[in-house]
Amino acid sequence: MRTLEDGIACLTLNRPERLNAIDGALIDGVDAALDALGGGQYRVAILTGAGRGFCAGADLSGTGRPWTKPAPNTPAFKVNYDSQVRLANLFTRLYELPIPVIAAVNGVAVGGGLAFALVSDVRVASEQARFGSAFIKAGFSSMDMGTSYLLPKIVGAGVARELMLTGRIIDAPEALRINLVHEVVAPDELMTAALGKAREIAGNNAYGVWQTKIGLNAALDAPSLRHAIEIENRTQILSGFTNNPVEAARAHRDKRAPNWDPL
Repeated sequence: MRTLEDGIACLTLNRPERLNAIDGALIDGVDAALDALGGGQYRVAILTGAGRGFCAGADLSGTGRPWTKPAPNTPAFKVNYDSQVRLANLFTRLYELPIPVIAAVNGVAVGGGLAFALVSDVRVASEQARFGSAFIKAGFSSMDMGTSYLLPKIVGAGVARELMLTGRIIDAPEALRINLVHEVVAPDELMTAALGKAREIAGNNAYGVWQTKIGLNAALDAPSLRHAIEIENRTQILSGFTNNPVEAARAHRDKRAPNWDPL
């Protein structure tokens, strides 16, 4: 992980020789980065991949470090289950990170790579990006790493069913058409586009961005409109106890950038 500029970090999945396929070392690295990103120093994070791929999913080759360290004599089923839980928890952590995450998808994003994109708040894709729920092609189901929960919410249940049942790979233009990504740009413009979006977000008040992210996640799971509005009501009243609304009005009057309260 590296700092791009004040308040904006870049987390790079870094196994380019394996198209950034997920192994124990990559999980360790992302976990450590999430610890740092949740510490209050950063306002926005950009997630991307090294080399020509974003992430080719879980590394099933057996060449990487084990995802967990099982106790002696642990049954194989328990070892596999614990590894699955650890992997899935990584995506939950990223989804629940208190700052927004922008996925800058530079290449193939299949299986766990698709999941990395789905748990991000905003997705910007290179023209070279490819997406797919490839678990089913590897002999498993397409039910993995939060895909069955997030993909239908983003693209709709019908589109998600077709993608998950077929396991087909889609290109960047189709991903844009089905609203899987927000923007498609030339490969050499990807990080510029992602950084521009990060700056837009970081330019807003930190409290409001934080509350909007966690509030949206809660509202998406609300059982009714009334429940979602109750979340909104409390969020807005709490926001009024900061100096940010007054400062926004003053900045608008004075034709200057606001000096937001720190989070």
